Amino acid sequence: MVSAVTHFDGEDDGTVVVNFRGQPVDKSRTGGWLAAGLILGSELAERICVVGISMNLVTYLVGDLHIPTSKSATIVTNFMGTLNLLALLAGFLADAKLGRYLTVAIFSTITAVGVSLLTVATSIPSMRPPACSETRRQHHQCIEASGRQLALLYAALYVIALGGGGIKSNVSGFGSDQFDVRDAKERKAMIFFFNRFYFCISLGSLFAVTVLVYIQDNVGRGWGYGISAGAMAIAVFVLFGGTPFYRLRKPQGSPLTVIWRVIYLACKKRNLPYPVHPSLLNEYHNAKVSHTERLRCLDKAAIVDGEDAKENGIYYSWVVSTVTQVEEVKMVLKLIPIWSTCILFWTVYSQMTTLSVEQATFMDRNIGSFVVPSGSISVFLILTILIFTSLNEKLIVPFARRFTHTTEGITSLQRVGIGLIFSMMAMVASAIVEKQRRVIAIRDQTQISVFWLVPQFFLVGAGEGFAYVGQLEFFIREAPERMKSMSTGLFLTTIAMGFFGMDKK
Repeated sequence: MVSAVTHFDGEDDGTVVVNFRGQPVDKSRTGGWLAAGLILGSELAERICVVGISMNLVTYLVGDLHIPTSKSATIVTNFMGTLNLLALLAGFLADAKLGRYLTVAIFSTITAVGVSLLTVATSIPSMRPPACSETRRQHHQCIEASGRQLALLYAALYVIALGGGGIKSNVSGFGSDQFDVRDAKERKAMIFFFNRFYFCISLGSLFAVTVLVYIQDNVGRGWGYGISAGAMAIAVFVLFGGTPFYRLRKPQGSPLTVIWRVIYLACKKRNLPYPVHPSLLNEYHNAKVSHTERLRCLDKAAIVDGEDAKENGIYYSWVVSTVTQVEEVKMVLKLIPIWSTCILFWTVYSQMTTLSVEQATFMDRNIGSFVVPSGSISVFLILTILIFTSLNEKLIVPFARRFTHTTEGITSLQRVGIGLIFSMMAMVASAIVEKQRRVIAIRDQTQISVFWLVPQFFLVGAGEGFAYVGQLEFFIREAPERMKSMSTGLFLTTIAMGFFGMDKK
């Protein structure tokens, strides 16, 4: 009698998929949307923490710590840039040694510790300089926070950066591990995973820029960051509680070792002639990735030299690479042009979290007797993202399928291109509004409404709804399985470069 329980050992890439006991997974009891949903809880909490900090931190640095606007913006962009840059390190650790589950669990805990430290740093009065009157502020006579007062704040921010980077580089790959692409039903669910992933974390961002920002400005920073710390602690418990439901991929060794070895061997064997046919390359017939003609110079790493040492009929990896390894490196290298193209989008985005928020403080933010917090103007960015990620799944993708006749409707690169167009339009709108604001402020000594910032937030949000999902999907799908977490980290370094680029403007 045939068992009704289905197992799978991984895709055709050689990876091994097991449950938390190290046994082959039972697809009826593991994976799917239940497991993916529990995993997304970690990213949801990370978004509440990071967005709740980044979107409103500049007002705290300027208003409470009396740090100049330009320096405050630099602190925020360096924090966000470091967070996304550290994602590459965490992705390497996951692929090489820890695995995605353990990496997400460890770095989620680190994030919870970091937000707790930030709560303490913003709650202790001695960690702030003396309060400053509006008159003294206008004459630049406020006492700026000292290095001692900033020490705990910096420590907390960079602990959060370490933890957040670890979560971001692995949680999407870990979530996608819960679907078997060889199963037609699960493959269809996988198509919408990245869109729902971003919709879910946008909900966390929406909560952060509305509820948390209001609490930070009107109740206290300590309370606002304390709620973030609590959310992160709950996410850690939920993540551990769902352990029996996860499908876990075993790490396949250091991806960087494979990359550098292939490049080194290709250089070392550069003078050897190409074989008359690719089938003469090492392990050609056993390759898990089909041989391609692009970047043919790397094929020399798989050329078998008569002097190459071998054992039991298999050549040592340090003297000759396999076709699979060479093709995996080719797959990583082809990501680089897309990586560099997307940096400018995130330079535009970084302005929405720093200069545009500070700009809002010099505009009319009154709605009757209610004053809109400067950081909450970002709600239009998040709402736009939610709208467009919903439209992608419900309207845009089904409509595009009629013309492209493909399951995904529009490709990931087409999404990125649309996002870049939106970012260009946003900068045009931003320039027009800022010019008008300055003219009216100087000529009429009055403030224009803060809602003139809505168009640029709308356009950047629409662009992010396309660009982020498109980039993430592209980097996950196009990377070799053993390098997916590192590939996600590579994608996140585009965001890091965008924030660091904003710092140099």
